[in-house]
Amino acid sequence: METLALLIDFILHIDQYLEAFVQTYGAWVYAALFVVVFVETGLVVMPFLPGDSLLFVVGAMAGAGLLSLPLVLALLLTAAILGDQCNYLIGRHFGTRLLHSDARLFNRDAYNKAHAFYERFGGITIVIARFMPFVRTFAPFVAGVSHMDRRRFSAYNVVGAVLWVGGIGMAGYFFGHIGWVKAHFEKVIWAMILIPGLLALWGAWRAKTSG
Repeated sequence: METLALLIDFILHIDQYLEAFVQTYGAWVYAALFVVVFVETGLVVMPFLPGDSLLFVVGAMAGAGLLSLPLVLALLLTAAILGDQCNYLIGRHFGTRLLHSDARLFNRDAYNKAHAFYERFGGITIVIARFMPFVRTFAPFVAGVSHMDRRRFSAYNVVGAVLWVGGIGMAGYFFGHIGWVKAHFEKVIWAMILIPGLLALWGAWRAKTSG
């Protein structure tokens, strides 16, 4: 429970943690950000990392001059693309074994939601899922398990990464310093978690019931 509380506190106050990290470690923050985005998108057992809120805060920090916008967006775009590609390969080569294992870290419920999306919407799921917590981590894995064509997957992967990293990052850059946003930042983070999460649940339900 203590670990969960710390994780929630980190997600809700990620702006404060990142600012403190920049002040303490300087340019090493770029490497840390790269690792977080790569791990969230690339390792199927790590779907709980704060991708959306992280991108928004990174954009806001770039707007405040604490980070280089071109550099951080390029790094996180690369991390997002490589992460999904890694996850796809894991699903393609080891997915069946994972699905039949008793691995406690494997979130089968999140996998089922992503699978329902993929069954209903096909490859475009790779793009849509970028904006949905948990589903985002499992969508490329599902594509790998289903042996989706690599070139087709790569195209969806790049498009989704550009929209996700560029869209949320630039939103943070332009809106992160608005007075209301700064004063209610915790509510903004909750909205970025709950709204896509509820949309993911609704979409998975629709995919199952209409399939």
